[in-house]
Amino acid sequence: MAHHFLAYLYRLKNIGRWSLMRNTTTENVAEHSYHVALLTHLLGTVARDVFHQNVDPDRAASYALFHDATEVFTGDIPTPVKHHNSRILANFREIESLAADRLLGTVPDALREAYRPFVTGTGADPELVKYVKAADVLDAYLKCLSETSGGNREFETARRQSEEKLRALGMPEVDWVLERLAPAFEKTIDELSEDEKAES
Repeated sequence: MAHHFLAYLYRLKNIGRWSLMRNTTTENVAEHSYHVALLTHLLGTVARDVFHQNVDPDRAASYALFHDATEVFTGDIPTPVKHHNSRILANFREIESLAADRLLGTVPDALREAYRPFVTGTGADPELVKYVKAADVLDAYLKCLSETSGGNREFETARRQSEEKLRALGMPEVDWVLERLAPAFEKTIDELSEDEKAES
């Protein structure tokens, strides 16, 4: 029997993000999932190695890889639509849950329990999931930073809102990344190269 799990996940590259915004650089859900996994691993590593927390960055990154997997069925619903009111959000959460169950049903039987926490959230470690949620907002902030630095005013409000959300998390790992790594997103490739030469 053929299982469609992997084929569906590969279709994440066909789902565009930021559909209500004028983008200088387009982004799809597969790219976003990679970025969120990268940032989740980074935040977990900072938590472990800088702030000496008991965090498994590898496991956290695994959750991140699948955090938007249900969008193969739902598409990417823009935040202003999804969060317009509590009824819309509640209905979307129900649709998301149904989509997660459907996607889990495409996983081969022998692997289903291994993927259940990643796809549906059932049995997921909430301490690790918080890093995924933080990374999701951080990725939005970095996208906004890149867009506004390139002169695209369309992302100015989203940039401010996402930074406020990040600061409100009260996570030292996030603040550490914002202070040390995020500012580079405002530089051109030539400026990045010049900085490297100056430091060497």
